[in-house]
Amino acid sequence: SKMTVKAVKMPCTAPNVYTKVPDGGWGWTIAFAFFFVEALTYGIIKSFGVFFNDLMESFDETNSRISWIISICVFVQTFTAPLSTVLSNRFGHRFVVMAGGVLISTGMVTASFARTVVDMYVTIGVISGLGYCLSFLPTVTILSQYFDKRRSLVTAVASTGECFAVFSFAPAITALKEQIGWRYSLLSVGVLQLSIVICGSLLRPIIIKEQEEVKAQPPEEPTETKYMLENEQTRTSIESIDSGVEITTSPSNVPGNTKAEPKSEEPKEHVQILVENNSTLPEPKTKLLDFSVMRDYSFICYAFFGLFATLGFFAPSLYIIPLSLSLGIGKDHSAYILSAMAIAEVFGRISAGWVLNKKPIRKIYIELICVVLLSVALFAFPFASEFWGLMTCSIFFGFMLGTVAGTHIPLLAEDDVVGIAKMSSAAGVYVFIQSLAGLAGPPLAGVLVDTTQNYSSAFYSCAAGMVLGAVFLSLVRPCKAGLCHRQKPCAEESTVEVVPDLPDDFIEMDIGKAENSGKGCDSV
Repeated sequence: SKMTVKAVKMPCTAPNVYTKVPDGGWGWTIAFAFFFVEALTYGIIKSFGVFFNDLMESFDETNSRISWIISICVFVQTFTAPLSTVLSNRFGHRFVVMAGGVLISTGMVTASFARTVVDMYVTIGVISGLGYCLSFLPTVTILSQYFDKRRSLVTAVASTGECFAVFSFAPAITALKEQIGWRYSLLSVGVLQLSIVICGSLLRPIIIKEQEEVKAQPPEEPTETKYMLENEQTRTSIESIDSGVEITTSPSNVPGNTKAEPKSEEPKEHVQILVENNSTLPEPKTKLLDFSVMRDYSFICYAFFGLFATLGFFAPSLYIIPLSLSLGIGKDHSAYILSAMAIAEVFGRISAGWVLNKKPIRKIYIELICVVLLSVALFAFPFASEFWGLMTCSIFFGFMLGTVAGTHIPLLAEDDVVGIAKMSSAAGVYVFIQSLAGLAGPPLAGVLVDTTQNYSSAFYSCAAGMVLGAVFLSLVRPCKAGLCHRQKPCAEESTVEVVPDLPDDFIEMDIGKAENSGKGCDSV
């Protein structure tokens, strides 16, 4: 029989209980919350480039030292990903995200009063960085649990929050700085980020209780069994005293010499019982963090892809405005370039989600094509020399960045990597490995810029990292296929013949037939 999605109505603070992944329901509210979490986390990080020149002038620091602010922030955000996974499994996603929102707001508000760049390292880098991790990762993890067939499309669309944030925040913050200065502008951003707490309060946990077909076992007491006969077919009705559930078995389970007692008051129907898994059986203890994914070669290759690809995620957004200013482009037009990149990223995320939602399709190969094109976009930036050249490169880069940035974490739930069962732990380990590139990427680009006095070198370093990421991504599927191929013979050797379970009535019937045949032989 076809299994239907059933939600158990509970208070708003209780988990949502379904018989299978709903592909909707409260998941749409989770997607709405994820949209704003993306906008107030990665959207702010990518828009932070509008403060670069102000911070360099206020603190009299070099480009590379200012770059360490976002570098430390990204490092802490990714390095503490396992901690986010552990806390989410222990205290729930809602509490962790709300706590992360408080930390983000506290760090940003405190940073507006900073007097040295070291103060910014602590406030934005450490405090807000930890908050970013606690807010983003649990939200995308629980969103993946609410969707199955639509997971790629919904996650891609919801992740466009950061694109809309960059599109709106970059010009808005630039205009706000002209009116109240960069310190009060940063203070306003910190207060706005406190709304992450509201988004976190919407993250209701989900519980999937699958239904399974079970066979009816007659009770030991014959007095508790009533046999019914209708239309020359014998049926057995068993009233279970323990569970209070009436069960009707198939006619083949009834002995041929059994006398039937008619029972006209009760409805008679064929029943194929579907019983929910109750809490009568002890639930397996959930691991706070499962490091067994590190033994999966396909996941290791995917993690190295994330490590090197991260080099190209943040630096272009941070250096596109300084690059445009170095080419003589005005501040207003520079902000428009960043906004155009954000709009293109929106279309890239939605397009990738739509394509990956098609079946049958090998999603890992689509991701590889997008990464290769993203590398080409990064190599194109140094060849732009005026406004429209940078605008074209930014739009191309933004579109390709959207196809990769919006899908690389949800792809962990695919069977080509680790699968949905280990999604939570894999996401923590994966983002943790990314932390090294998040720490080294922006400062490395800053050092190259200070050494060469040319912002093009920053984009070359990003492109080199993206190319290495594409190499490791191309090895994910072969590693998974090779591992399965080696395990197949072992699985065949361990296959044993399974004798189907037979009901007690069936055995009794056979014994009765044997006895009757034996008597017949004796009489002959």
